[in-house]
Amino acid sequence: MKWKIACIQFDVAFGNPEANIEKICNLIKEAGKDKPDIIVLPELWTTGYDLTRLDKIADAGAFVTTKLLKSCAKEQKSHIVGGSVAKKTNKGIYNTMLTVNKAGEVAGEYSKLHLFRLMDEHLFLQPGKTDGLFELDDITCAGFICYDLRFPEWIRAHTTKNAKAIFIVAEWPLARVDHWRTLLIARAIENQCYVIACNRSGADPKNTFAGHSMIISPWGEILAEAGEEEATITATIDLDKVDEVRKQIPIFEDRRPQYY
Repeated sequence: MKWKIACIQFDVAFGNPEANIEKICNLIKEAGKDKPDIIVLPELWTTGYDLTRLDKIADAGAFVTTKLLKSCAKEQKSHIVGGSVAKKTNKGIYNTMLTVNKAGEVAGEYSKLHLFRLMDEHLFLQPGKTDGLFELDDITCAGFICYDLRFPEWIRAHTTKNAKAIFIVAEWPLARVDHWRTLLIARAIENQCYVIACNRSGADPKNTFAGHSMIISPWGEILAEAGEEEATITATIDLDKVDEVRKQIPIFEDRRPQYY
């Protein structure tokens, strides 16, 4: 099984869902010209980190963005790992990743488990309580959001269930771009899987963001990487290589979790 991946890295308009929705529709259509199997968007792409106004600008039930992603997926005949959006519910607001398959069906929904206190997420968002597993074309995948990257045990909990590709969407700051790149490569090597990471570019009133979206092989090889500016990166990945690498160095067979 091979997939052509497209990661759309763009400058999110701060607190302006209408502008971001219009922009992403155009960017998805442009990415669709290369006929990717999967299109990936960044974290909080509808609102950015305008956290103090989320009660007004969050998507109630994520209905608007779900409808949009379903329509785009069917139109482009591509699966869409829809980054994440601020989903407003009667229990609070969640930072939620929606994955839609090419038939326009929701394949997965995951709300960010680890809230990043340095950017005040814990003051405005509710933490998720479910895992990030989903399936596309009968392949087990997993989705994570930004700060989740710093919790290797959370990611390993998914790869021990045979996730072969992990998708990480983010608004990762430029000040810690070295951490971003190093941790992404490490997660690919230690989990012997593909890592597809889509970050945003640009800036908001408090942060400049790193960009550097990446697609990484199970050996830790960088197959594609963006710079700091807006860009769409693409690479073709071969899921059979995951099994090859895991047989060559059988770390999952050699684990001794009873002692961890």
